[in-house]
Amino acid sequence: MVHDKIVSDEQSQLVETQNFQHQMGHISRQSGVFFAGTIFTAAAGYFLKVYLARALGAEALGIYALGMTMVGFLGIFNAFGLPQSAVRFVAAYTATVKLDLLRGFLARSLIVLVVSNLLFGAIVVLLGPWISTRFYHTPALKSYLGWFALIMMFGSLSAFLGQVLGGYKDVARRTVITNFVGVPLMIGLTVVLVTRGMGLRGYVLAQAITAAVVLMLLVSVVWRITPRAARTFSSGLPLFEKEVISFSVVVFGIGFLEFSMAQADKVLIGFYLDARELGIYAVAAALVAFVPIMLQTVNQIFSPTIADLHARQQRELLGRIFRSLTKWILGLTLPLAAVMIIFAPALMRIFGHDFEGGWPILVIGTLGQLVNCGVGSVGYLLLMSGNQLSLIRIQAVTACLMVALSLVLIPRWGITGAAVASAVTNVVANVWYLSEVRRTLGLFPYSRSYWRLLLPLLGGLVTLFLLRAIFGTFRPEWMVIAAALLLAYGAFIGVALAIGLDADDRLVARAVWSRLRASFTNAEAGA
Repeated sequence: MVHDKIVSDEQSQLVETQNFQHQMGHISRQSGVFFAGTIFTAAAGYFLKVYLARALGAEALGIYALGMTMVGFLGIFNAFGLPQSAVRFVAAYTATVKLDLLRGFLARSLIVLVVSNLLFGAIVVLLGPWISTRFYHTPALKSYLGWFALIMMFGSLSAFLGQVLGGYKDVARRTVITNFVGVPLMIGLTVVLVTRGMGLRGYVLAQAITAAVVLMLLVSVVWRITPRAARTFSSGLPLFEKEVISFSVVVFGIGFLEFSMAQADKVLIGFYLDARELGIYAVAAALVAFVPIMLQTVNQIFSPTIADLHARQQRELLGRIFRSLTKWILGLTLPLAAVMIIFAPALMRIFGHDFEGGWPILVIGTLGQLVNCGVGSVGYLLLMSGNQLSLIRIQAVTACLMVALSLVLIPRWGITGAAVASAVTNVVANVWYLSEVRRTLGLFPYSRSYWRLLLPLLGGLVTLFLLRAIFGTFRPEWMVIAAALLLAYGAFIGVALAIGLDADDRLVARAVWSRLRASFTNAEAGA
């Protein structure tokens, strides 16, 4: 009997390990494509922002940021939580072969989105001039409102269709369309139109045209990938299920609160300060948004995995994946964050001397994002495990905190106050998410193995400080920063490999390596 129990335990551990490796391999494969697309978009977007900053100036970028805050706010209401619902219910209806419900969900969602966007587009055009003049004190924004309305409509429909592809677990194809097709098209159009003397209008027009092209491509792909039975309308359209409505309402509330936390600083800067200050802040914030790239990449495919494992009550496996992913996310974020902080003034100078004063925003924001990456996918763990009410409660409190801090700090400290308010809110929210995940799900990502990140981090920091001391006056500065990023990751990874990986780290490394090797093999075979 004892022997049988030992054999049974060993078999159970073997099965769990195989499941762990399978899940990590699937996550690494899909995340790899998304990561490549994100890196490409970030690099291209960075150079585009440098070009725009030099060609248009801080004031024009501030006007653009004000228009996007208006579009972003109305975009919460015109989507009704349907894009996020698409990830969950498209996957569920497809898996259970409920194709009638799938057809009804897709068709009715698109009808709702088209009607609501027409309505809110009219609001942008009709009420936008009053907001531009009376609230933002920027009359120049009025002439761009029609284009912003089109960007909002095309963007809302594209976001929904992109999440439908996520529900079909085809993140790779969505990435190709939005990142590898849309981004180069938008950059090319922008450069052509701006150099022809159209200025900010050329940039906004380029975004509207690109959004229309991306939407058409997504429509084509979703139509082809949707099961044939869900594309016939002879039997009518089923109504939304009650669960769809309730989930969408909660996601709508979460979206509103996320907007409040993400945009309150920009709105209040526009109100208390001016477009130039907002332009500087927007550039620094865009760089800060690049810090959690590893977390965002993992979340794209880990979120449906959470729902899957939670539904099958595989809590131990979910916790094991959560621990491993969080450590890898944090480890691969630390070198990037170190470069952002140590080379903050140089990074901002690349955009022009008008932007150099925004380097404290880059430092403060990066520190806040380090906490975000350090706790892992805690928000998605709450959302995809049925604890969305806990998530929205936390966001409601922290959104109020964000607005209150912004109201107090921006009039006193300007854009630095906005950065402090955002970072503090980020830290409070993520620590609270982590506490709630531990309380409701019994999951906690940290173990003694995290201490192994300390020596690699020190190696990366020493490398960066030496590089800055030796090449601090070298020009162009972007070459020094690029070298710093490569050397920081090289030093970090080299020391990490030297001191050794734990068992789960080795499994993850083998899964990633096998995917990379398969990709190279396929590429060579195709050549």
